[in-house]
Amino acid sequence: MKTPRSRKDRWPRKVTCGRVCVSVYRRTMPNGEPGFMVANYAGGRRRFDSYPQEGDALEAANRLARQLSERDVLTASMTRAQAVEYASAIQALKPLNLGLPSAVTTLVEAVKLVGDLPAVVAAAKFYATRHNRTLPKPVHAVVAELLQVKEARGASPRYLEDLRARLNRFAVDCQRDTCNVTTSDIQAWLDGLKLSAQNYRNFRTVLNTLFEFAVARSYASDNPVERVERVKVRNGEIKIYTPAEIARLLAAASPDFRPCIALGAFGGLRSSEIERLDWCDVHLAEGFIVVGATKAKTAGRRIVPIHDNLTEWLHPYAGQEGKVWTGSHEEFYEAQQATGAAARPPVRWKSNALRHSYASYRFAQTADAGRVAGELGNSAAVVHRHYRELVKPVDAERWFNVGPEAPANVVTLTADAKR
Repeated sequence: MKTPRSRKDRWPRKVTCGRVCVSVYRRTMPNGEPGFMVANYAGGRRRFDSYPQEGDALEAANRLARQLSERDVLTASMTRAQAVEYASAIQALKPLNLGLPSAVTTLVEAVKLVGDLPAVVAAAKFYATRHNRTLPKPVHAVVAELLQVKEARGASPRYLEDLRARLNRFAVDCQRDTCNVTTSDIQAWLDGLKLSAQNYRNFRTVLNTLFEFAVARSYASDNPVERVERVKVRNGEIKIYTPAEIARLLAAASPDFRPCIALGAFGGLRSSEIERLDWCDVHLAEGFIVVGATKAKTAGRRIVPIHDNLTEWLHPYAGQEGKVWTGSHEEFYEAQQATGAAARPPVRWKSNALRHSYASYRFAQTADAGRVAGELGNSAAVVHRHYRELVKPVDAERWFNVGPEAPANVVTLTADAKR
């Protein structure tokens, strides 16, 4: 008759804590030595944790039983609503292959970093747009692509020239992918240029065009220029030249720059229009200038009359072909400054003053805002607002009598006036 084994010698051993029971098994290991395994269901599926000593295995089983028991107590204390929330959380995490403990730990850490749950979501969206939905492309490459698209769509040469000059300058200083350019980067760059209010606004406008293009083509997640500071451009006092000053400027101008001054002073053309003008647009015999749509700032064709004194200034150039101004934009600016300095006495070059002078004297001469507006290529309201009563009709008479051989203070009288 066999002696019955004591409970201590029976396997598997059962370790209980509350309603939880953990089994400990004794097995012979491949090396012939005894080993002990604890059945662990904590992860939802059974696994065996191996221990070389029985005491270690029993201690681990007791510890596991206590942990599982504590969880069981927590589950038993849940209300129905809490149990539903718990089940919903488990289901939501399942497709992501995440466990509830790790998800909660990560969320708690994220909230500590950014402050609250809405901030966590905002930070996640920002990260996703910056890193997952953009195609990295250097700024200079996006600039080149933008210019190519604008040219293919028929943008004016002047507009393309302005885009190219400003954006290439930005691309040289911003050697990075477009998606990594921030508002603070752009703001610091614009501030460092120390621009006038108008020039600042012009740069901001073309940069906004660049980044709108980048967003549309997924080279950037958002447009950082939208948050760049806007500056107000205050239209200052309209500055004009006197007849004596324009006579000194014309006398001091070089032969290649003199017709440019005459066209601005006595034709009202903008500097940008003069730079694009061809001699074939100047119909000297017929008495008018055609400013084509591709050469006008407003992309609208207009006819400008050639006054008698402008005819005299342009007569030496009759029959010439090609561009009226053959130099670059920078050389045009340099010629302006050099002419003012060469005049005797010197005349300070005033921005846009040639066109402003023409508008002021022409309005005083005709008292017809609509007619002057048509010659200038803007609106009658602009003419009324900026040029009304700046000069007197007698000053206008002197202005349009400044010719190559006529002193600025001499008024050529008509036959009727001499009687």
